[in-house]
Amino acid sequence: MKAMGLLFPGQGAQVVGMGRDLAEGSAAARQVFDAAERATGVDIAALCFDGPLETLSRSDVAQPAILTVSIAALRALAEAAGAPLHPAAGGGLSLGEYSALVAADAISFADAVRLVLRRGRYMQEACDARPGAMHSVIGLDDARVEQACARAREETGAGVWPANYNSPGQLVISGEEPAAEAAARACAAMGARRTIRLQVAGAFHTPMMQPAADRLAADLDTVEIRSPRWPVVANVTARAVAGPDEIRDLLVRQVTSPVRWTACMHWLLERGMRDFYEIGPGRVLQGLLKRTSTEAVCRTVNGLEDVRACAQAAST
Repeated sequence: MKAMGLLFPGQGAQVVGMGRDLAEGSAAARQVFDAAERATGVDIAALCFDGPLETLSRSDVAQPAILTVSIAALRALAEAAGAPLHPAAGGGLSLGEYSALVAADAISFADAVRLVLRRGRYMQEACDARPGAMHSVIGLDDARVEQACARAREETGAGVWPANYNSPGQLVISGEEPAAEAAARACAAMGARRTIRLQVAGAFHTPMMQPAADRLAADLDTVEIRSPRWPVVANVTARAVAGPDEIRDLLVRQVTSPVRWTACMHWLLERGMRDFYEIGPGRVLQGLLKRTSTEAVCRTVNGLEDVRACAQAAST
């Protein structure tokens, strides 16, 4: 199989029905859903297939569900290709970093699905304790968005920070509601093409998530982590992780730090990667990559039809 980069989606990609055809058409995918239920005691398959969306969108449900569907799609792709996948590198957006680490054999699937269930629960509880808001800012350069956040912090005395550097001209800001609203207005005044308030539980990837990070750190200390068998680029540093200690540290820091996805993509592109596969529900990462590079090609692998087409493409 030719060299490829694997990309894994984060929270927000969930949709009722995701993974159903994979489980029905692939023995390898069915095994992943069964393993998820054994590891968590939660019927993740039923939640993925039948919802309801309100439940599936809760952080403590969406995170293990998306991880499970992503790994089910990956295993189905390897099954259809008839050979193990040998990516050159890869990464995942926020939650998706766990999927990438599972794919690279750095964390077992059972440990990862338990971790992200707790991660989602801790993040939801942090949001309940200290509500916040997130806004997507489109059509404004990063420096001016950062300036708007700094101005809003000064004017309101509340916190707001860049949270997701998604692609050139698309940055998500996150923080306490009055500061986030003020920063969004400032971005619009600076010439942003559009600002959109996101339907999320709170201020992810900011210092407001520190209680969740602290609790997650204790869980990560109990899990076996190995060096990845291929490079996994980290959200926090936009470079490949090294060994187990760094992986633990970065997964904790990721909860309170901005996701540097644009820089992650540049790290992969600078190493000659042009052929990518988005493994899991949705097509968000494909769209972000298109806005980052005109040369890269990204195929989505989120259903059985995709699996069959991509297995054939990847083996030629």
